[in-house]
Amino acid sequence: MKFRDIPSHESVKRQLRDMVADGRVPHALLLHGPAGSGKFMLARAFAQYLHCESPTADGEPCGTCRACMAHQSMSHVDTLFVFSVVKTDKLKEPVSDDYIAEFRDFMSASPFMDFDRWSGTFDKKNAQPIIYVYESAALERRLAVSATSSRYKIVLMWLPEKMNEQAANKLLKLIEEPYPDTIFLLVSNEASAILPTIKSRCRPVEVTRLDDASVADYLASRLAMDRQDALANAHIAGGNINAALRSVDATSVSRMFFDLFVQLMRLAYQRDVKGLLQWSNDVTALGREQEIKFYDYCQRLIRENFVFNFRVPDITYLNRAEAQFSERFARFITERNAESIIRHMNSASTDIAGNANGKIVNFDFAIKMIILIKNS
Repeated sequence: MKFRDIPSHESVKRQLRDMVADGRVPHALLLHGPAGSGKFMLARAFAQYLHCESPTADGEPCGTCRACMAHQSMSHVDTLFVFSVVKTDKLKEPVSDDYIAEFRDFMSASPFMDFDRWSGTFDKKNAQPIIYVYESAALERRLAVSATSSRYKIVLMWLPEKMNEQAANKLLKLIEEPYPDTIFLLVSNEASAILPTIKSRCRPVEVTRLDDASVADYLASRLAMDRQDALANAHIAGGNINAALRSVDATSVSRMFFDLFVQLMRLAYQRDVKGLLQWSNDVTALGREQEIKFYDYCQRLIRENFVFNFRVPDITYLNRAEAQFSERFARFITERNAESIIRHMNSASTDIAGNANGKIVNFDFAIKMIILIKNS
């Protein structure tokens, strides 16, 4: 992993390079910020940079020395990965090494470290991955051995907030009394959930959310997406590349939601009560969870269509199909009805979440849309 492989975060990369250049690498770093921003990639690149035998003049690992080759296969002997795991009938005291092969596959497939995806790799689907106290004991034994091929042993800990209390207290001792050749790189999505005494002994490095343009660039280059579609996905994802990728995976669902939205608006405009009854039955057939997601999608489209009327492309986030529909539809969403439509959509979603009868709720909302759409 090289720094240039990671989108954005130039100031953080500069901070990390400067630590090495100044010879002031702290024994414990905490990279913290929102999920899907590339924090763990930064930690991996920094570890490789520290171990690299011939770093380049522009502050990159060379990529060709033995240490870099080992890092690229995620098997460097002096790099220890610590992450959350689950107990099974066979593994009563699990540690990271028990799942290291699966974790390497996960890092390759999901470099932005999607925790939901990691949780889904376990056979025990309802179990919540945790860093157990057994991990601290195993880590202490491994750190007691001197670095084998490098100046430093580096501990890459993903999501220290997943430690149980006993594990956190033992890790605190390791950080308070570190071995002289050991560096801890902690990578957190929720730094406030980490034991305060651990945080106080780490040098914090804040990693902010990615901007929409960087997420869109990543989607466009990696998935060959249309730029407008990529920007729409990036905006919805809120800087989280994992969320953006999940959104792309759900494209067929989004298309279904879009078709249902268009159908609703056309039927309401035509005052087609019979058609709206069938529409409400179709939405109910989606199931409670999908119905709620559908209304969330509808609220977003109403907001976007309201903004669309200002004709400022930089503040409108619609994919191509949505934008084409909005060219004709946006004029029906104005300051006179936008707020009311969103309020009724939100009310319908709340009622469905509260186990109300979907057919009744959806049909009632559809009938209200006849009036709301005419109040533009």
